[in-house]
Amino acid sequence: MSDILLLRDDRDGVATLSLNRPRARNALSHAMLTALSEEFARLATDESVRAVVLAAEGPAFCAGHDLKEMTAYRAEGDRGAARFKDLFDLCSSVMMAIPALPQPVIAAVEGIATAAGCQLVASCDLAVAGEEARFATPGVQIGLFCSTPMVALSRNLSRKAAMAMLLTAEMADAEEARALGLVNRVVPAGTALAQAQALAAGIAARSAYTVRVGKRAFYEQLEMPLAEAYAHAGRVMTENMLARAAEDGIAAFLDKKAAR
Repeated sequence: MSDILLLRDDRDGVATLSLNRPRARNALSHAMLTALSEEFARLATDESVRAVVLAAEGPAFCAGHDLKEMTAYRAEGDRGAARFKDLFDLCSSVMMAIPALPQPVIAAVEGIATAAGCQLVASCDLAVAGEEARFATPGVQIGLFCSTPMVALSRNLSRKAAMAMLLTAEMADAEEARALGLVNRVVPAGTALAQAQALAAGIAARSAYTVRVGKRAFYEQLEMPLAEAYAHAGRVMTENMLARAAEDGIAAFLDKKAAR
């Protein structure tokens, strides 16, 4: 199993994906990003999976891009320009695949999540952090501004909070990350995975159709002006009201019965 970059474990409608490069602090090499891309593509069509947990093996969640691999690209004729572009394009496609998945994705974070690792947490729909987890976008310290992590951060945090992380490279502890909106829950160290899986199980018990419709609409309306967002949300709710899940659920509620 040490040769498998990404582990998957399915239980009761919840798929747990674990980054498996603990000796490299789960750095996002080209191969790791490819493994994530391929697994997300499989999950997108897997109706048996209703929620996804993204975790990591070892003491670190993810230290970002593999700088050793990136440095080796410089030996090429164009000083690595083509390889760098391919890597960042692949990384961006992986990050965009997470909100595009029909299932909610929950990050379970223990240890550090830095640079693209912090971006990975910000890209997930929800995040649970162990109390010893730490978050940073420290690229400015080594002359490489965290521009692609910036995209995810700026869509989760306030502008000033995101800029502070990007400009100062300061490490945020778990409670600060929760206050900033980067994570939802802070739990005792070593329990993030179990608690993320419990959260996922609760979501998996809901109507898969309803969750899928809601997640898609959430991200769609974020990119719209206010009036357009309300019009779109109204159309989605109309479609949702006509679905069997809503018809049965509302009837059960009115009859004071448990919904199926």
